[in-house]
Amino acid sequence: METMRELYERVRRQEQERGRSFPDWEDDGEMDCLLHPSSTKEKVSMAADREWQLQKLSADALAVANELKQGKKKLYALIAPAFMGQFGDEATPGKVRAALKAVGFTGMVEVAVFADILTLKEALEFDAHIKSAEDFQLTSCCCPVWITMIRDVFREYMPHVPGAVSPMIAAGRATKKIHPDAVTVFLGPCMAKKKEAKEPDIADAVDHVLTFQEVGALFEAAGVRPEEMTEDDKEHSSAAGRIYARTGGVSEAVKRTVAQLHPARAISVVPKQADGVKECREMIEQIKSGAMDANFYEGMACQGGCVGGPKSLCGAESGRERVNRYGEEAVYQTPLENPYVLALIEKLGFYTVDDFLKKSDILTRDFS
Repeated sequence: METMRELYERVRRQEQERGRSFPDWEDDGEMDCLLHPSSTKEKVSMAADREWQLQKLSADALAVANELKQGKKKLYALIAPAFMGQFGDEATPGKVRAALKAVGFTGMVEVAVFADILTLKEALEFDAHIKSAEDFQLTSCCCPVWITMIRDVFREYMPHVPGAVSPMIAAGRATKKIHPDAVTVFLGPCMAKKKEAKEPDIADAVDHVLTFQEVGALFEAAGVRPEEMTEDDKEHSSAAGRIYARTGGVSEAVKRTVAQLHPARAISVVPKQADGVKECREMIEQIKSGAMDANFYEGMACQGGCVGGPKSLCGAESGRERVNRYGEEAVYQTPLENPYVLALIEKLGFYTVDDFLKKSDILTRDFS
């Protein structure tokens, strides 16, 4: 039975034998706020000392603001991969992290690193189940509207959906497992995430969901300007996890990862994507009609993917460009190159590939 660490070392050797560079793995403390909280310096929250202007906040944002002001709990900001460019042209990831800490969050966790983990899970599921030209997989990771459509309208295809939670739920559950007293706050462009977070079988993961528009209002209420903050830069997600935010990102991430798992695999990932509710429905209707031209189908309800979410602060095209650029800047290209993915998987108690696929309650969901 292959362990997760043996899997990583096998892929590392494969890549090196093929003459490809592979990043050195160093534990430089970049995920200390999540993995090693005792080693981080205590930061004095400035939230209680600020002149908060709360009048224009939504009910959800006000609830979060009140917890931040009180400073009695540790709030973790779980920020969606679509966050690039949302808070100004000069608001780098490091400045957004600093701004969130300035309003009282204990730390910012990029949900992209959990997209990495779920990419690896979906790639392993593909490798285990796609054995013939007739086999296919419907990606389950990102979009709650896509999953609801399959469950409610095309239920006969649910067996083709791996039982994986979304990156948001994975991030929330992992944070709470590592820090049982944590309050988790998801930040993203999607209104449907508010409903997803309240679904009974996954309601244990995320305490609050704020849209990027609500986060922008929160910064304004606290008098914090992300573009003016000092960098607090970290690097813990791969390109694969970062590009989840746009149409085709999940497919591309899984395809890259399957290719790294087994370069000589007879059946490779042949992806097809749809963005928009109408387009998603039409794609599944094509499968029903037998007109299959792929084995990995990705659906997103918003045009352009998550970057086109209704509560985004920048347009879908601009968001796509920024997400692609952020992916290109990543040190790691896939979760199999990312040491923080392995560290998190082991921290969560999954030491073998079999455990990761079959016993990962934190990462799995029963759609029956």
